Amino acid sequence: MRFVLKAKPCGGYFVFDSRRRERERELGKEQNRAHIIRRRSDQRMAISHWKSPPVAHNLCCYRALHTTTTRTTSSTLSLSQRPLRYAVVGAGFAGLSVAWHLLNSSGKDLGLHIDIYDEVGIGGGASGVSGGLLHPYSPKGKLLWRGAECWNECLKLLSIAEAAAPQNFNGSIVRRRGILRPAMNLKNLLILNDNAQNCLASCRIETIDQVAAQNLASNLCLPFNSAFYMPEAVNIHPQHYLQALFLACENLVKELPNSGLGVKELHLHKKSIHKLLDFEGEYDAVVICLGAKADLLPELSGRLPLRTCRGVIAHLQLPDDMGEDYPDHGPSILSDAWLAFQGPRSLYMGSTWEWKSRNSSPNVSADESSHALQELLPKANVIYPAIKNWTFTGAKAGLRAMPPLTPHGSLPLLGCINNFIGGNYACNYWLFGGLGSRGLLYHGWLGKLLAQAMLCSNEEVIPTELTSWKKIKQ
Repeated sequence: MRFVLKAKPCGGYFVFDSRRRERERELGKEQNRAHIIRRRSDQRMAISHWKSPPVAHNLCCYRALHTTTTRTTSSTLSLSQRPLRYAVVGAGFAGLSVAWHLLNSSGKDLGLHIDIYDEVGIGGGASGVSGGLLHPYSPKGKLLWRGAECWNECLKLLSIAEAAAPQNFNGSIVRRRGILRPAMNLKNLLILNDNAQNCLASCRIETIDQVAAQNLASNLCLPFNSAFYMPEAVNIHPQHYLQALFLACENLVKELPNSGLGVKELHLHKKSIHKLLDFEGEYDAVVICLGAKADLLPELSGRLPLRTCRGVIAHLQLPDDMGEDYPDHGPSILSDAWLAFQGPRSLYMGSTWEWKSRNSSPNVSADESSHALQELLPKANVIYPAIKNWTFTGAKAGLRAMPPLTPHGSLPLLGCINNFIGGNYACNYWLFGGLGSRGLLYHGWLGKLLAQAMLCSNEEVIPTELTSWKKIKQ
């Protein structure tokens, strides 16, 4: 953002006319607010005449809206030429997915300016410390609600991020070695076996025994001589992925025209946001993607049906002079403790669950690390006894925002929250939160849905299962 300070010389010094600058700034805000109000009025008029199904092609809502409004009056035409200004608050899975889809779905003729706000930067919250184990199934092996759409859209974003990463990028983004889920008791075995029959063709579940598991990694043990192997499931490095996805957003802006009506701009601001109404008059829409920290905003405090849970993840390495390397082709492991292998001698182990915690710091004390290891190592040892040869090198933590349980499972929270903000404000406010422990799977498809809803100012684009949370009384 550029600030132009008007000054005048006086006795060798520059005396800034702050009062005049403030008056001009406030006048600009009022004019911008008036523009936004008129634009929203035109959008509502267009939507009321728009008969297309709300879940049609990505751009149908924008095109129908844009075409209708630009036929209204000459003054409306001038408004349509003003770039849309959007603020995305949070630079994790949710925020960067929304930013990408807004840029990619807005069309070449629509001017769009996006400001991303995050006090730490890319992946600074819980997204950046997640385990990164990606598949579309519940712990019981059942396909999650709309799991196929979520899986496919996440793989698309992953491919986009990989394509954007330069050759000298600071580490790998994804390991394609599959994921193994051992059966831990007889009941668990029967349930997993039944659910595995309805797996996706693009993410198969194969039932294997101890011999087959040890062909993948010789040190694996299966308590019930059975495990469920997902060969297409992947292990993503969250920080590297998010950095590459932001690069993809920047590249998309550079590829589009830098002049004319369809100019796109993208800016990242390392800045804390203390209240949403600070954005009033600056943006056409604001989307909150802050995870557990959304509750810290005064407009939303105590009004979201979210529970918080702090999770600690430990990093372990295998010393050069000890033990056998984990096979490079070996899968990551999902069990009572999960193991996300980063290579033959590096892994992440997780995760603890400290419910009702308000501690969002990624830093982990020595005591917290010790307690996490005491909890996780015995669980990991059941499946991978060789874990005893690995050395603890550090830990990190994130504060999850866990959504309420619904008939379809624990689903994230999406939707327009203008009613939460109150007042007759010019800006539209949206929420994308409650990703819980499945943010990596959900972020691609839900970010796409929310971008469509924002571009046409129409919440009906979003399935009602994702907006029904607003009916829950707090």
